[in-house]
Amino acid sequence: MESLTPARWRSMAQPSYATLEALSTLYDTAKTTAMMNFILFGALTFANYVNLSGMTSDMQTILTGFGDNPWGVILMITLIYLVLGCMLEGLSMITLTVPIFYPIVAQYGFDLIWFGIYVVIVTEVSYITPPMGLNAFVLRSVVKDVSLATIFRGLSSFLVVDVVRLVLILIFPTIALLLPNLM
Repeated sequence: MESLTPARWRSMAQPSYATLEALSTLYDTAKTTAMMNFILFGALTFANYVNLSGMTSDMQTILTGFGDNPWGVILMITLIYLVLGCMLEGLSMITLTVPIFYPIVAQYGFDLIWFGIYVVIVTEVSYITPPMGLNAFVLRSVVKDVSLATIFRGLSSFLVVDVVRLVLILIFPTIALLLPNLM
């Protein structure tokens, strides 16, 4: 490690690296941070609007209208996340929906840590589901000579494994709670 330090300082002292790369990296970081903050601000503003307008209680009424079947509610929540994943990124999705779904899931007696883990996994799965999987479009922008259909065919095996993982977590919640229970 000590032998790399002089080389690192020497490379940073070169005008081409110090001025161009560092400023470019700083600019890209600031731009990405600003975009994420605007997305988060918009999601929080919309979440407050949803809560103040009473849409939260309406959504809870709709979801609890499936009767006493808690698994039907979890299935509906999963489908909502998969559809929202076509339009939103994960931070916005979670910020918008968790205040709505949290009381419903607590009412049915699900472990809330399990639900948090489940939501994160479903959010990630929604990034690769056709027709609008965001990660497929990111990959398409990196590898321009591969068609989107080929990318989705390649992602299909990952999607199958993710669905199996979700089913296993639904059937055996202790899989998701193994590490949190060790703490």
